[in-house]
Amino acid sequence: MGAVGLRERKKTETRAALAAAALRLALEKGADNVRVDEIAEAANVSPRTYNNYFASREHAIVAGITASRAELVASALRSRPVDEPLVESIIAAFAEQYREPPSEALALVTSTPALREAYLDSVSSVEPPIASVIADRLGTSELGAAVLAAAVSAAARIAVRRWVDVRPSGLVVVPAASVEDHLREAIGHLAPALR
Repeated sequence: MGAVGLRERKKTETRAALAAAALRLALEKGADNVRVDEIAEAANVSPRTYNNYFASREHAIVAGITASRAELVASALRSRPVDEPLVESIIAAFAEQYREPPSEALALVTSTPALREAYLDSVSSVEPPIASVIADRLGTSELGAAVLAAAVSAAARIAVRRWVDVRPSGLVVVPAASVEDHLREAIGHLAPALR
């Protein structure tokens, strides 16, 4: 049992080191100027080890920004009052994690099309912890909870996409409405299913 725990901890540490190195290098050099072998070297692993963790440099860079977001969303959701409507709890938990002001990292993401896509894809990483909370709160089956979590993830992804409005011309417009407003609207459509 201890060996499994140690192995999992080492994997988590390696993934975190790769993500941090990827983000640091992207901020220093620009996302398009970072090579996988540089990320691996900066994290003291081989390029082959790197490929066990990330499918692309964009996913590694985005992981440096969103590494703990899934756990934070789930933790925020678990800390919400149990008598609060589940849809309100979910909106509040997501909004808490996306409320951060635009940063250098977010500017990097919004200015690089491949990073924008990887960032939007990262929203799906919240599905397993959200499914667990949904199952606990609603007493639904594992399958039912997974389906609802996927729907929440899709709604959140659409909300974030609308918040960082990417025009066909490639122009990025951050609208006046807050991400919380977009999350509230998108996830709100799921209210009947989350009762």
